[in-house]
Amino acid sequence: MNSTPCRLGSLSLVLWLAACQPASPTDSINGLVYCAEGSPETFNPQLVTSGTTIDAISQHLYDRLLDIDATSGALKPALAHSWQVSADGLSYRFKLRQDVQFHHTTYFSPTRALNADDVTFTFNRMLLVDHPFFQTATEYPYFDSIDWRQRIQSVTALGSDEVEFRLNQPDSSFLSVLATDFAAILSAEYGYALVQSNQKAQLDLLPIGTGPFMFREYQKDVLIRYYRHPAYWREHGSLAQLVIDIVPDNTKRLAKLLTQECDVAPIPRLAELQMLSNRADFRVDQQTSMNVGFWAFNTQKAPFNQVKVRQALALAINKPNILQAVYFGQAEEATSVLPPNSWAYRKDAAADSFNPEKARQLLQEAGYPNGFNLDIWAMPVQRMYNPNAQKMAELIQADLRVIGVRARIVSYEWNTFRRKLGQGEHDSVLIGWSADNADPDNFLRPLLSCAAAVSGSNRANWCDEQFDQFIASALQTTDVPQRRSYYLAAQQYLQEQMPLVPIAHSKRFQVKNSRVQGVSINPYGGISFVHAGKTP
Repeated sequence: MNSTPCRLGSLSLVLWLAACQPASPTDSINGLVYCAEGSPETFNPQLVTSGTTIDAISQHLYDRLLDIDATSGALKPALAHSWQVSADGLSYRFKLRQDVQFHHTTYFSPTRALNADDVTFTFNRMLLVDHPFFQTATEYPYFDSIDWRQRIQSVTALGSDEVEFRLNQPDSSFLSVLATDFAAILSAEYGYALVQSNQKAQLDLLPIGTGPFMFREYQKDVLIRYYRHPAYWREHGSLAQLVIDIVPDNTKRLAKLLTQECDVAPIPRLAELQMLSNRADFRVDQQTSMNVGFWAFNTQKAPFNQVKVRQALALAINKPNILQAVYFGQAEEATSVLPPNSWAYRKDAAADSFNPEKARQLLQEAGYPNGFNLDIWAMPVQRMYNPNAQKMAELIQADLRVIGVRARIVSYEWNTFRRKLGQGEHDSVLIGWSADNADPDNFLRPLLSCAAAVSGSNRANWCDEQFDQFIASALQTTDVPQRRSYYLAAQQYLQEQMPLVPIAHSKRFQVKNSRVQGVSINPYGGISFVHAGKTP
C-alpha cells in the first residue's frame, strides 16, 4: 500500500481504519462476536493441539468428564458427578450425570441423553484399531504424545451411567488428562448414524456435543456461527448466538473492536492495551497464564543434533531485549518450560546469559568456526505465548549474525505451517504451549517426550531415554514431593541438553466491550462464553 495511512504509526492506522468502518450489524444484546486470529483445523478437539482451534471449538461445543477450577487449579465434576480410584491406581470408575442432552441440529437429531456408550465411544476411538472411527484421522496428537494406547488397557461401560478406565500402569496425571479440552465427549449415536450413511468424515467436521452452543455455520477464514443449546444441562448466560469472526490481522481486529463489530478479542500489544484501557467503553482483562514461548531446534537435523551447537544458539540470543521488543515487558523471562506458578518449577535455575563470545567458542568446539545457515520458522498468527513471532525471528536473526550464523526467516499460512512443522521440515521454530491443566506433565510430556516426537507435538523432534525415565518415574507416584524431585531433575537435564530455548512466560490479555459480562480469562487456556451476556 502506498496510501497515507500506511505511513502512519500502527495505532494511527487502527484509528483511521475504525473511522472508515460501517456501524456494526451485530449489535444485539442476544448475540456476541469474538474476533479470533485464525481458522480451526477441525471441529473435534481430539485431533489437534493448536490453541487457535481449541479456542474456537472446545468449550463452546463440548463438555468433559471433569473440569478444572480456574482459581485453584483443582479438578471438579463435569459430565461425571463422582469418581473412584482403586488402591493400586489402575482402575478409575466414573458415575455420569443423568439427562445431559446432545445438540439437535439440522443434520442430526439425537434420540437419547448422554450415557456410558458415549464415553467409551469417545476414548476407544483412539484406543482400538477396530473402532469404526480409529482410522478416519491420521493422528490424535495430544493423546499420542502421552502414550494413550500404551497406558490405557480398556474403557468399559459398567452400566448406562458408569464407566471404568483400566490402566496398564499407575499414572498420576490421568485425571488431569480427562479435564483437558482435548478430552471432549462425542455422541456415539451420531457416530454410528454416520457409519450407516457412509459419512464418517462428518464426525469431525459437523460437530455434535453437549456443550452450551450448537454448530450452525462455518466459512473458512471468515466466521463460525453457533446457536444457543436450549437444553444445556448447566446454567447458561443470555446469548442466543455466538459468532467467531476470523481476523488474522491484529490491526483489523482492533479496528473491529473500535467499531463494535467485535465484542471480545485477544489483543496483546501494549500500545493498543493502553489506548483501550483509557476508554470507558472497553475493559482490559489480564491474567498470569500457564504458558511458555520457546525456540525449538529440529534435533534430527545436523548441526542441531549436537548439544554444543544448541547451547551456542541459546547463548547467542538476547532474551531481555526480546521481552521488551516483543512482549513490551508484559512477560517473564523463562528459565524452564514450566512457568513459575507451577508447583514443580525449578526456582534455582539460572537464566541463559547473553554471551556471544561463549557462543562462538562452543561453535568452534562443535566444528563450526565459520558458523552455518539455518531457517527460523515464525508463526503467522498471534498467540498469547508469542504475540509477534516475525519480530522475534528478526531479533534472533540479528543476534545470530554476530556469531556468524546466517538465519533465514520462513513462514506459511497457519494450517500449512502446522502441517509442514508436523512433517519435520523445519530447522528451528518459534512456537509455544499453553497448559490445559495444572499438572507439570501437561508441559513436559506433550512437548519433549519420545512419544510426542512421534506424534508431532514435540517440535524439537527430541527423543531421549534419560528424560523419558524422569517423566515415567514422576507418573508412577502420587506423592507430590517425590514427583517434584523427578520434575526438577528433568528440568536440570533439559537445561544441559537444550533441545529448545524457553524464552518467555507471557501474561494473557483480553479486551472486551464494557457491555459484555460473564467472560473472564482462564489461566488454563481456552475461552468460555457459557455465562456471557451483554447489557443494553
